[in-house]
Amino acid sequence: MADTGNEDHRTYAHAERLAAYIGLPLEMVKADFSHQIRAKAEYIRLVWPNKGVSLGIVARALSVMHPSGNPYLDMCLWKGRFPSRKAQFCTSELKIIPIENQIILPALRNGPVLQWLGERSEESPHRRAKPRFNRDDTGAYLWRPIKHWTIQDVLDIHQRHGFPMNPLYSMGMTRVGCLPCINANKDELRQISVRFPEAIERIAEWESIVAQASKRGSATFFPAVTDPMDVDRPGTYSGIKTLVEWSKTARGGRNYNLLHEMEDTTSGCQSSYGLCE
Repeated sequence: MADTGNEDHRTYAHAERLAAYIGLPLEMVKADFSHQIRAKAEYIRLVWPNKGVSLGIVARALSVMHPSGNPYLDMCLWKGRFPSRKAQFCTSELKIIPIENQIILPALRNGPVLQWLGERSEESPHRRAKPRFNRDDTGAYLWRPIKHWTIQDVLDIHQRHGFPMNPLYSMGMTRVGCLPCINANKDELRQISVRFPEAIERIAEWESIVAQASKRGSATFFPAVTDPMDVDRPGTYSGIKTLVEWSKTARGGRNYNLLHEMEDTTSGCQSSYGLCE
């Protein structure tokens, strides 16, 4: 399992339970951006002033340009921004590259490697376009045994083994990677804000830290869009807490949805996959 540093504790616990059920050890890998952050700090110190960046901004950036030990935050400090749908470098930097460097490449020294990937075509157009079997640039063979599975197939295999799915699926989440994920939809963001307010606070803190490392003094977890809560300020950078407020509104983003206020989303099942039935 690749630890992104932005996972919910229930996902870690679920991975441990699954490993114990299968009878194999769980090996956790984690990206380390210490070298990149040190190089970025040196670049800021030496190059930014020569490009006309004020010494105040340089000092502000250098004050936070230190490895935190959290892969997600450190990646954003190094990049000077958060990932987005159009620049989704989080998957490669936090998952693919660490697994390749720490697991696949060392294993290849002992012979051929067949890597099983739990990717399904239904999950995204990008995954749908991938072949079921291929060889990647490392020389390892990639096999996607559940590529053609439906969500019902996934539910059935859990039921057949009497093994519960990650509990986040019954809490309204459509994915159980990062919490929140940059691809979270409006309803999912609302569910997260109600059920896991600590996750929103964590992202808000990260926005503040990464903003200090940015020349423009701003960084948002979700892409910069017109503030959906204030049409009078076009192009406003919307922080996570502003978008949480927007997630509580009806279509159009101007009026709060009173039905949301009446819902009890802190208890009971809110599954998008029929787990409540």
